[in-house]
Amino acid sequence: MAAESTSSDGIGAPLLRETDNGRENTRPQVVERWWNKVLDMEEAKHQILFSLPMILTNLFYYLITLVSVMLVGHLGELQLAGATLANSWFSVTGVAVMVGLSGALETLCGQGFGAKEYQILGIYLQASCIISLIFTIVISIIWFYTEPILVSLHQSQDIARTAALYMKFLIPGLLAYSFLQNILRFLQTQSVVMPLIVLSTLPLLIHIGIAYALVQWPPLSFTGAPVATSISLWISMLLLAMYVIYAKRFKRTWQGFSMQSFHYVYINMKLAMPSATMVCLEYWAFEVLVFLSGLLPDSQITTSLIAICSNTEFIAYMITYGLSAAASTRVSNELGAGNPERAKHAMNVTLKLSLLLGFCFVLALGFGHNVWIQLFSDSPTIKREFASVTPLLAISILLDAVQGVLSGVARGCGWQHLAVYINLATFYLIGLPISCLLAFKTNLQYKGLWIGLICGLLCQTVTLFLFTRRAKWTKLDLSRNKDRTTSCCLTRNT
Repeated sequence: MAAESTSSDGIGAPLLRETDNGRENTRPQVVERWWNKVLDMEEAKHQILFSLPMILTNLFYYLITLVSVMLVGHLGELQLAGATLANSWFSVTGVAVMVGLSGALETLCGQGFGAKEYQILGIYLQASCIISLIFTIVISIIWFYTEPILVSLHQSQDIARTAALYMKFLIPGLLAYSFLQNILRFLQTQSVVMPLIVLSTLPLLIHIGIAYALVQWPPLSFTGAPVATSISLWISMLLLAMYVIYAKRFKRTWQGFSMQSFHYVYINMKLAMPSATMVCLEYWAFEVLVFLSGLLPDSQITTSLIAICSNTEFIAYMITYGLSAAASTRVSNELGAGNPERAKHAMNVTLKLSLLLGFCFVLALGFGHNVWIQLFSDSPTIKREFASVTPLLAISILLDAVQGVLSGVARGCGWQHLAVYINLATFYLIGLPISCLLAFKTNLQYKGLWIGLICGLLCQTVTLFLFTRRAKWTKLDLSRNKDRTTSCCLTRNT
C-alpha cells in the first residue's frame, strides 16, 4: 500500500517546478525523492505508531513482576536474593516459553487477518490457549521442585528454599500470563495497539497498591509479593479478555467459544513448538553466560558485569521489540492478502528503523555509560570494567536490534522451524563455544564471554538476513489434510 502510493506520487508529480521568474528549481524535488529512496516515510510512520504502544505495553507488564521484587528487597538480603532468583527462574522457564508459544498466533492470526478470514482468528486464539494450558500444567509441576533443581545448580540452600516459596505462589499467575500473551498476539495481528496502553497501565497501578499492602501485611509479608503478582496478572488478562469479548470491533474475529478450536490444536502446535524453542534457545544463551561468568576468577565482579550487560541488552531489546512486532504483523498481514512484495517492502522499512533506533541507543550508552552503571553499582572496579566492555555491548545491542526484526519476519512468514536450527547452530555451536574458549583459555575472561555472544549474534543475523533474501514469500498453507506446509520454502533466485 505504502509502496504503491509512493510510486504513484513519484510518477504523477512533475519532476521540475518553475519559480516566479521562470527558472527551474529542482531542490525540493531532489530532497523529496532522496528521502523516499532512503525511507518510505508513510510506512515508517505507520510502523512507529504501531511500535510505541507495543513497547509501552510490554514494559508495563514487565514492571508488574519487577515491582514485587523491589518491594521484597526491603525485607532483607535473603528475601531479595530469593525473590531475584525466583524472578529469573520465572523468566527462564515461564516467560520465555509462554511468549514463544504465543508466537504461533503471529503467523496464524496475522495471515488469517490479511486474507480476511476473520472468523478463524478466534478459533486460533482458543486453540493457542488450550496449548498454553497444557504447558502451564507441566511447568507448574516443575516449579514444585524448584528447590532441589536450584540446589543442583549450585545455589545456596537458603536462597533456593526462599526462591521455591516465591515460585509456588506464582503458579496461579503463570496461567494468566500465558493467556495474556495469546490475547496480546490476537490484538497485535489486527493492529489494535493503542487501547493496550490503557489496559496495561491500569493493572500496573493497581498492582503497586496491592503489592505494597500485601508485603506490609504481617501474615503474608514475603509471600505477599508473588500473591500480588498473580492477582495483577489475572486482572491484566481479564481486562484484555473482556475487551475482546465485548468490544464491537471484534464481532467478526471473535464469535464466542467453540469446540471447533480443538480441531486446530495440532495446526497451532506445529508452529507453537518451534516458536517456543526459537525464543528459549536465544533467551537461555544469555543465562548460560551469567552461569559461566561465575566460574571465572573474581566471580563476584565478573558475574555482576555479565548480569548488568545482560539486563542492559534486555532493556534495549524490549525497546526494539515494538519494531519486531510491527515487522511480524505487517509481513503476515500482507502475505495473507497475497502481497509478498509489499511484505518485503515493509521488512526493509523496519530494518532501517531498527538500525536507526539501535544507533540512537548505542550513542546514548556510549556517552552516558557512566551514568547508567551508577544505577547498578557504586563499585569503582565495576564502573571501570563496564566502561571497557561498553563498546562490545554496543555492538551486541546493534546486532540484536536487527535480528529482532528478522526474527519477527520469520514468525510472520511461518519460518519458526527453520529459525530453531539457525538459533541452535549460531548460539550453541558457534557463540557459546567461542565464549568458553576466549574466557577460559585467554586473558579476555568476561570480555571473551561477550565476544563469543557477539559472534553468535552476528552469525544469526547474517543467516536470517540471507535466508529472507533468498526465500520465496507466500502465504502459509494451513490445510489440515496436509502434513507439511508448502509455503516459505527456500528457493534460489533465478
